[in-house]
Amino acid sequence: MNGKTSMELRIGSSSENESLARVCVAAFAARLDPTLEEIADIKTAVSEAVTNCIIHGYEGSEGEIRISCSIEEKRLHVEVEDQGVGIMDIKQAMEPLFTTKPELERSGMGFAFMEAFMDELSVTSSPGQGTKVVMEKEIGKAGLYGYSGTD
Repeated sequence: MNGKTSMELRIGSSSENESLARVCVAAFAARLDPTLEEIADIKTAVSEAVTNCIIHGYEGSEGEIRISCSIEEKRLHVEVEDQGVGIMDIKQAMEPLFTTKPELERSGMGFAFMEAFMDELSVTSSPGQGTKVVMEKEIGKAGLYGYSGTD
C-alpha cells in the first residue's frame, strides 16, 4: 500500500460506544493484513483510550470523542481526543496503578496497556481543555524476524 489513507469517527461518550470504536479502528487497520495478535493489541489500546475519555475525561457526563486514524506504509496512527476535564499531571496519570477513580475499581493500568500494546504513545492535555492520546503501531514488524514461509 502506497500513500496515506485516513478515517475519522466521532462518538458520544457512552460506554456502549467503546466497542464500536474498537471495531472501527480494527476494521480500518485490517487493510494492513495484521496478525490476530496485532489486531488484539490495537483493540485493547483503543478500548483503554476511549474508556479513559468516558470515565475520566467526561466523568460520566455527555461529550464527544474524536477518533482519527491514518495509515502510511505499514504504520497505523491513531488519535483519541476528548474535550473533557483534562489531566492535571500527565506524568502521574501515566504511572501504572495510578487512578483518580478508585471507587469505580479502576486498575490504573490504561496508559500502561496502551504503551505495552502500541509502539509509540504520547499524551497531551490541559486542565479544562481535554486530552489527546496519540498511538502508533507498525504492522508486520514481528514478521521481520520470524519465519517467512519461503524457506
